[in-house]
Amino acid sequence: MPETILALDQGTTSSRALLFNSELKVIGLGQEELPQHYPASGWVEHDAEDIWRGTIETARTALKKADVAAARVAAIGITNQRETTVVWDWRTGKPIHKAIVWQDRRTADVCERIKGDGVESLVSERTGLVLDPYFSATKIAWLLDHVEGARAAAEAGHLLAGTVDSFLIWRLTGGKAHLTDATNASRTSLFDIRKNTWDDDLCRIFRVPRALLPEVRDCAADFGATDPALLGAAIPIRGVAGDQQSALIGQGCFTPGMMKSTYGTGCFAVLNTGSELVRSKNRLLSTIGFRLDGETAYALEGSIFVAGAAVQWLRDGLKVLKSAAETGPMAAAADAEQNVYMVPGFVGLGAPHWEPRARGALFGLTRATGPAELARAALESVCYQTCDLLNAMRGDWPACANVVLRVDGGMVASDWTMQFLADVLAARVDRPTMLETTALGAAWLAGHKAGVLPDREGFQKSWQLDRSFLPAMAPDERARRYAGWRSAVAATLAHAAAETGRQSP
Repeated sequence: MPETILALDQGTTSSRALLFNSELKVIGLGQEELPQHYPASGWVEHDAEDIWRGTIETARTALKKADVAAARVAAIGITNQRETTVVWDWRTGKPIHKAIVWQDRRTADVCERIKGDGVESLVSERTGLVLDPYFSATKIAWLLDHVEGARAAAEAGHLLAGTVDSFLIWRLTGGKAHLTDATNASRTSLFDIRKNTWDDDLCRIFRVPRALLPEVRDCAADFGATDPALLGAAIPIRGVAGDQQSALIGQGCFTPGMMKSTYGTGCFAVLNTGSELVRSKNRLLSTIGFRLDGETAYALEGSIFVAGAAVQWLRDGLKVLKSAAETGPMAAAADAEQNVYMVPGFVGLGAPHWEPRARGALFGLTRATGPAELARAALESVCYQTCDLLNAMRGDWPACANVVLRVDGGMVASDWTMQFLADVLAARVDRPTMLETTALGAAWLAGHKAGVLPDREGFQKSWQLDRSFLPAMAPDERARRYAGWRSAVAATLAHAAAETGRQSP
């Protein structure tokens, strides 16, 4: 019986494939960087062909490194950058344009126009989302309106649209399956998360023909099988979840009140609220945490657009450090008397502000400010933003007042950052031994559906703690530092409003 699980983790900056054994240990890994394209200010794109090539090549690499034949893989699980949108011609399988990435802000004006039409409350009520360029619906409409002949082709039934998981499933199955899962569907602004179905009113509002959209299934379900020519055998695809929901699963957060926060390119904090669909009063997102065996678990989510990307900017833009790993030691060595704040609004600010026109800002610079202080400000900005999200969640759902935060992602390897996070949150932060939680969630979904991995209770028990970080900062110091952050954000938002006013006709 096949005993391994292949997790395809298609992210914003890389495509990765991890081969897990039946004990959920990684035995093979392939990784390839994914180029990003910035054709205009606030625009972010990927070449969907790069996504496809990277996915297949990393899968082959993982199998080769583990010396495992495709026939020994029980199932594939897919996890993906959410909201990033691809439109392709089903007759050729070719994308009609580069993929529009979740960070892209080109449809900000469209969102403002829709708000002006008075339908924002309807969109929020049915989707749990705010009206923002972040989500997929306006991206699909933009592609149909700006690629020559695309809308006519869509009306003629020649095009398909979806998030990255759908595009990968289509290619992996040789064009036999146009499918997605409930978590990815819930990020499009086209899906009624209470009824668990595409919504005709939303499709009309956003001008997206429903016929383009994939069929929606549970996170653990039959998503077809791979074309044998791709990897050497027909491998069943049995698990799919958007990256943040996959990390929620990978952290074992199946119980209402459990919360995880992932620190990658952006930062995404997700709180399991169980069968209760909590409507946020603080501009968080109400979303689907996972759907298993036909039952939906909901979640509150806070989305931060720039986390690790701020460190990448210091490395690649300012060139003040050579690797991300340097930031922790640099922050520890920074001048503690300098109160430098970085508001990393490079592609706008996400929750709870939702200001797509905001841009990055630095406050408190002096002649003595150097690379160490900038590194510290970048890491602190991630922690402060997480505090904004947790405070909003506590306001929306008081049951999470004493929540323990489970963390994952590349940034959590820094002890300095995790201690500052615990200090600012005044909450315990738990780092697991397995940091590949996003891929792990996809692997569990596929492996459980394939019958080679335990049920959710058994999987939950396998979670292991590496280290807990407990708050040690004095309350008055915490309040002083956080007040400085709030002032910096307020100034950034005021500048964005002033710039918007100057640009108005």
